[in-house]
Amino acid sequence: MAQPKDFGFGEEEKMLRDSARRLLEKEAGIDTLRRSTAGSHEAAYESDIQPAEWNDDLWKQMVALGWTTLGAPEEAGGVDMKMVAMAALAEEAGRAALPSPLVATLLATRVLRAAARAASAAADGPRTALERIVGGTPTSLGITDEFGSWEARDTSVAVRKSRDSYVLEGTAYFVQDARKARQFIVSARGDAGVGLFAVDASAPGLTIVPDQIVDLTRDQARLSLDGVEAAAADIISAPGDGDQVLDAATPDLLTIVAADMCGAAEWQLQTTVEYAQIRTQFDHPLGFFQAVKHPIVNMMIDIDRARSLVYNAACAIDTEPERALRFARMAKAAATDTAAFCSSRSVQLHGGIGFTWECDVHLWFKRQLHNQAYLGDAAYQRGKLSELIA
Repeated sequence: MAQPKDFGFGEEEKMLRDSARRLLEKEAGIDTLRRSTAGSHEAAYESDIQPAEWNDDLWKQMVALGWTTLGAPEEAGGVDMKMVAMAALAEEAGRAALPSPLVATLLATRVLRAAARAASAAADGPRTALERIVGGTPTSLGITDEFGSWEARDTSVAVRKSRDSYVLEGTAYFVQDARKARQFIVSARGDAGVGLFAVDASAPGLTIVPDQIVDLTRDQARLSLDGVEAAAADIISAPGDGDQVLDAATPDLLTIVAADMCGAAEWQLQTTVEYAQIRTQFDHPLGFFQAVKHPIVNMMIDIDRARSLVYNAACAIDTEPERALRFARMAKAAATDTAAFCSSRSVQLHGGIGFTWECDVHLWFKRQLHNQAYLGDAAYQRGKLSELIA
């Protein structure tokens, strides 16, 4: 199937994007962001545990607006909108540097959706977990080992059968917004292979161990699982079937993270343009000088290039799934490069204040650093691309 015009981005997607932007501008502005992250450098980086505050009232508004239903299939109570809609929503979250489990929940939704579509999926597990998300349960993925590997399926969680249930032992690393989540989708390896399991945040034997990270707009943690039981209803994919599900969801995960980076880069661009217009030097606005104009134009060009690749990947997921993985890796690689370039230029072009805690730029800079590494940086994606086209 050929890709539709404008990547299939129609009126419904435009309405979603515009309404999300209005809500986040109103309810998640910079003052709110500052309060939700940390009031001081000491609170952020010199305490034993970083803050993980978030606006629960805003989350409830998102749920009421149906944002948690967008990626879920209709049989689970969702509306199953196109992937381009998910990309648009993730882009707006990145633009606002939103300290919320929204992006983590979108990622988990796409894995659960892939599990629900798999021929060998457990009867009730994916649907039950999706219904919880539709009802407003923040959810995150625990699919990464201690070395940051997730595609090699070298999960550091083991699973064994115990009568009518499974028992999970080990640690899942680099879990996004773990202290905000109420449900986790954990990959674990057993004798038959990798399986996926839903684990409630209050499950006996589960301990959430916060990580110290630079990104103050999200919290990251390790999940320590000590004899956590997963009943039949918690099986997302039985051991041996999890690889297939994660492979199917990989393009979706990469595209959502890349969209977040494009949104954050757009904020960096617009904020830098505004500063260059109002800050004067030698009796001229900074934007008067070519040394400032040219980098800003290059930021805009890079963002447009990366955004085009993001929506190309999202559209391929909707219409050309056989090409989706290639396009998604291209999008993540380009978005990573764009994030690095726009971050460095936004700090540099803000001059001396750009390096300070008081300048808001650092919040987006650090979110971009986190996203660049998450699920593989540009070099990693290009290495995987070379395998696809070899």
